[in-house]
Amino acid sequence: MAQRRVTDFFARRRPGPCAAPSRAKPAWRTPSSRKRARPPAEPPCRESAPPARRRLQLPAEEVSAPRARSPAAYDSPEHSSPRKKTKKAAVSAGPLSCLVPSKVTFSELKSCLRRARELGTRVQELRTSARRKDAEEPSAPEAEGPPVGPCGEKAPAYQRFHALAQPGPPGLVLPYKYQVLAEMFRSMDTIVGMLYNRSETVTFAKVKQGVQDMMRKRFEERNVGQIKTVYPASYRFRQERDVPTFRDGVKKSDYQLTIEPLLDQEAGGTAPQLTASRLLQRRQVFSQNLVERVREHHRAFLASLSPPMAVPEDQLMRWHPRFNVDEVPDIEPAELPQPPTTEKLATAQEVLARARSLMSPRMEKALSDLALRTGEPGSPRSPSLALPASPPATPPAALKGVSQALLERIRAKEAQKQLAQMTRRPEQEQRLQRLERLPELARLLRSVFVSERKPALTMEVACARMVGSYRAAMSPGEMETHVRLLSELLPDWLSLHCIRTDTYVKLDKAADLASIIAQLAHLARAEETL
Repeated sequence: MAQRRVTDFFARRRPGPCAAPSRAKPAWRTPSSRKRARPPAEPPCRESAPPARRRLQLPAEEVSAPRARSPAAYDSPEHSSPRKKTKKAAVSAGPLSCLVPSKVTFSELKSCLRRARELGTRVQELRTSARRKDAEEPSAPEAEGPPVGPCGEKAPAYQRFHALAQPGPPGLVLPYKYQVLAEMFRSMDTIVGMLYNRSETVTFAKVKQGVQDMMRKRFEERNVGQIKTVYPASYRFRQERDVPTFRDGVKKSDYQLTIEPLLDQEAGGTAPQLTASRLLQRRQVFSQNLVERVREHHRAFLASLSPPMAVPEDQLMRWHPRFNVDEVPDIEPAELPQPPTTEKLATAQEVLARARSLMSPRMEKALSDLALRTGEPGSPRSPSLALPASPPATPPAALKGVSQALLERIRAKEAQKQLAQMTRRPEQEQRLQRLERLPELARLLRSVFVSERKPALTMEVACARMVGSYRAAMSPGEMETHVRLLSELLPDWLSLHCIRTDTYVKLDKAADLASIIAQLAHLARAEETL
């Protein structure tokens, strides 16, 4: 009797009424494979119960309203398969059954369409009223939209709010695009000076490559035109040819834009050189011209205010708070010399005038008739863009009922405050900032004296304690300046005594701190209005 293998056990099946014979092992599987093939599903036995069928899920409309079904649906036998029923339902529903429910009538559709039209009309009315309100509001220069790029897209935030992110006290800050143009002029002047000092012909192609390598920005002829607009006496531009280029793409006979710096002649009669001192001087002149252009827009802005303001140019230390510096319009580029163009025949009249002697009379007549029929009409004059007259400024709804005289007084006071802020010098601004810190410093100084329990303290000890308690970083020397200013304003409350080489601070701890802080705040407000 042959010995059975262990793997023969897996080929057996559980005994049953319809057990199938064991399948032979597939020929393609190798004996070394340990993974057993999954046997196929066996056909159901006749004696076993049939498998459960999936019930047909009828739509809710057919279940809730069985009367709506057609009588033909009841003619089908009861034991018809669910597949046939679903197919009939899909055919009877039609292509619109997934879009419009069966219960929606034609009148309801008409009412929905009428309602949609009413809503559309209402939206158009709201848009029209909103546009009318925007047109009625007074147009101020600060209400203009954000600057847009050369392609019509919105400029990034670091350009639109460049003036607000400048370190240090506010002053006559230039817009971002003006500062970029000043940097382009500095780079261009450096490249032109290098080429000019070694007696080399300066072309725009050489300058463009050098400036782009220095700034990592695009430098085009438009930027050169802007530089010429701001500083016309900086360069002389010409179109020349027969300039050696040493480049494959440019022929020697082609016209090129050449650049020559305009310099004053030296006393000895020698050729002038573009030295470092002259580069610095030209850069300062260019920056002053940019500031002067911004001043012109600032003057126009002050004249458009209500009431109008006028600030002397020598007293202007900063821009108006509502003047958006970064929205100043861009500089229009000046026209640069263009290469001469050869004469080209563009119309039939020019062709006829040129070849009149080469044509027969019959052909000349035909061309004359064609020229008269297809003659280009004179270009109509472009109508001048008439600026719409700005409507008179109307008070907003929130100020309705307020006296006009009171509004005028408030506006005049606000204009006076803004005028003082624009003409305030840097030293006055620094003193005002110190005055604003004094109330908190007075409270800290009294706390130091209370904690030390001494009638007098040296200046070094008092400043060191205050520096450690103040919320902002401050040096001991700057803290000493604040203490001396405090003693100057309130000599009865705080006094300084110089004994030998030390300075002692004496404080009246019995005085009311609230009244002291109120006096300091009053002094700060009075200084601000001056």
